Amino acid sequence: MRFRNVPATLLRVAAAACLIGALPGTTQAAEPLPPHLVQDPYYGETLYQFYQGRYFSSITGLMVSQHFGRVSHHTDEAEILRGGLLLSYGLHREAGEIFAQLIEKGAPPSVRDRAWFYLAKIRYQRGFLPEAEEALGRIEKNLPPELEEERGLLSANVLMARNDFAGAAAQLEALAKLPDPGKMPGGANATRYARFNLGVALIRTGDAERGNELLDQLGQAPAPDEETRSLRDKANVALGFAALQDNKPEAATIYLERVRLNGMQANKALLGFGWAQAALKQPKRALVPWQELAQRDPGDSAVLEALIAVPYAYAEAGASGQSLDRYNEAIASFERENGNLDQSIVAIRAGKLLDGLLERNPGEEMGWFWNIGELPEMPHANHLAPLLAQHSFQEAFKNWRDLQFLRSNLLQWQDNLGVFGDMLANRRQAYAERLPKVRAKSAEGGLDALQKRLDEITTELARIETEGDAAALADEKQAALQARVDRIRATLDQAGDLPEAVAARERFRLASGALTWQLAQSYPQNLWDAQKSARTTTEALADTRRVDAALAQAQQDEPAKFDAFATRIAELAKAIELLLPRVASLSTEQQQFVQELAVAELVQQKERLVEYTTQARFAVAQLYDRAASQANKQLEPANAPPKP
Repeated sequence: MRFRNVPATLLRVAAAACLIGALPGTTQAAEPLPPHLVQDPYYGETLYQFYQGRYFSSITGLMVSQHFGRVSHHTDEAEILRGGLLLSYGLHREAGEIFAQLIEKGAPPSVRDRAWFYLAKIRYQRGFLPEAEEALGRIEKNLPPELEEERGLLSANVLMARNDFAGAAAQLEALAKLPDPGKMPGGANATRYARFNLGVALIRTGDAERGNELLDQLGQAPAPDEETRSLRDKANVALGFAALQDNKPEAATIYLERVRLNGMQANKALLGFGWAQAALKQPKRALVPWQELAQRDPGDSAVLEALIAVPYAYAEAGASGQSLDRYNEAIASFERENGNLDQSIVAIRAGKLLDGLLERNPGEEMGWFWNIGELPEMPHANHLAPLLAQHSFQEAFKNWRDLQFLRSNLLQWQDNLGVFGDMLANRRQAYAERLPKVRAKSAEGGLDALQKRLDEITTELARIETEGDAAALADEKQAALQARVDRIRATLDQAGDLPEAVAARERFRLASGALTWQLAQSYPQNLWDAQKSARTTTEALADTRRVDAALAQAQQDEPAKFDAFATRIAELAKAIELLLPRVASLSTEQQQFVQELAVAELVQQKERLVEYTTQARFAVAQLYDRAASQANKQLEPANAPPKP
């Protein structure tokens, strides 16, 4: 059985858990990994479960094998695999303890640095910034090039998350200067990510000119793949809105025109482009992107803003009637959307969101490799897209899903323990009924009598061998002939010296000699066969005694073993009974937490709707006031005195 080198592979598990987006073995290593011979079958079974995607079965089976000492040839590798799997489940403290112990035992530098890197990665993903920084500080210079670049990005991200933009900029400088950018997992360009983050960090530190220059370079760079094109759009949107904030609508227009109409940043770009045209006193040109944006999914805040931006542009263009109509349409749209959000909130609190996600995205076992792929059946599923894209929601939902899996697993084991109890009772009853009968039957065979008879036969064979008594080993035919010879001898002895007896004695001598010669010829073979049979009988009798002794010992030991198994089953059943309510309680708490996360996102959307509705109503009131004022001016006489 051969697998790829496990220590290098398992750490990619943690990378996948950190949402790098590749399963074990897909990330290109600096050098091809050599084949790895698996010497312990139980470790091979663990790896089989691992590569089948059954990570829970893999880690539980591995821990059982470690407990019973079944992976002695792969001690360190098994620990690294266990640490990687624990890390993939977010148990970074436990994984950190395992890695620290391995490092203390003298793990290779490459394994050590990979361990600390992925530990820092998962800590950063889970928001443990000081711990992530501490793990990054333990990394030396033994990472492969692609991970070394990613380490620099990760270190900068940690600093930026702690609002240390100056430190992040210093960290990113070296990466941004790489002439030939390396590839991160999934095809993302490490250098371009570094330049994007550096540009943002420089702007945040006050060096807007250089930051804008870096982002502008990214905004015009060739994009060979979708991820790079998305990054380019993001850079242009950042430049466009920065220019709008600096009151530079001409520059904003240039930047935002570069953004694709079908990309992730398209809505923001359309909104910003419209405001740039409005700032240039070109309301009619602003209407073009805003009207396109207003027809898109209202779940996006940019679309909601476009609904009131369109009538604003009409008003600026002097089309007050159209402006009023569009404001009223926007208010009606906001009210409908507000009602839709209420329906979504009710459905979420009723559990339809989580149950639907679990139903539409089934998984064999729990784990951090599982991702949301399909939206559930909801009244207005479009409200969920921004929510499901949030890392915090996905992490919280995975925790709830894992609790559901644990509950199901515990219930299954509860049923299994009942089956084990029935099996144990049946076996106990079988021993109680059958074992005495077997022993009684063994006693009927008379082992002592058989042993005595065997000893007699052994003694007799020794005598025969010593005396060379060939006649004692005669077969049935030879024995019959020997008996006949003995009868003839007795008859001849009684005949005395009769003349007829002389000739008969000569014939008898010849016949007796022939029989003696025949017995002498077959004696060695007969003696060997007899001794062999005696040895076989001795061994069989010894085996019988051992079996009888084992049965006697079993009659004493098995009840104790049954009691031990029964105690263990009872203890496990009690532990499961204690765990089930705890898991159920945690599951309920986590479900409420996840649902409230979703509700909070929708409430924010409702708050935006309230704000936009208020703005729209205020604009409508202004239009009515303006119209009334103009009407009053038209009704006033031309020579009327001015109002005091």
